[in-house]
Amino acid sequence: MLIEEGLEVFGVDAAPSFVAAFQQNLPGTPVVCESVLESSFFDRKFDAVLSIGLMFLLKAEEQRRLIQRFADALVPGGHLLFTAPAEPHIWTDVMTGLESTSLGAEEYRGQLAAVGLSVAGEYEDEGQNHYFDALKTGQNA
Repeated sequence: MLIEEGLEVFGVDAAPSFVAAFQQNLPGTPVVCESVLESSFFDRKFDAVLSIGLMFLLKAEEQRRLIQRFADALVPGGHLLFTAPAEPHIWTDVMTGLESTSLGAEEYRGQLAAVGLSVAGEYEDEGQNHYFDALKTGQNA
């Protein structure tokens, strides 16, 4: 949908199978198979960053570091949209079998504010996925 709207899209995923599916579905669209925590894509600036189904798969400290990386990669006025449960808890992710951690909405809001991102909204979809929509404020945030 983003490409159909004429937006420039980049993909990052550590799973080779997801990268292969991305390449098959979106041929010619840049994608790298590497950890988002170390990705060279974050050496540039973006108008928006989408992180769906990833944040909670990382350890708590990695989530905090990733929020900072996202903020650093956004232009002023840029948006970050990510999913993570609103309640803090730890569980085993059904799809990956990995231990998953939600820091909880209160801590996510605090982490976002600490790196110059303000929460523009929070949403739940029909699958009970919780979305955080944050906006980069200020020129030097």
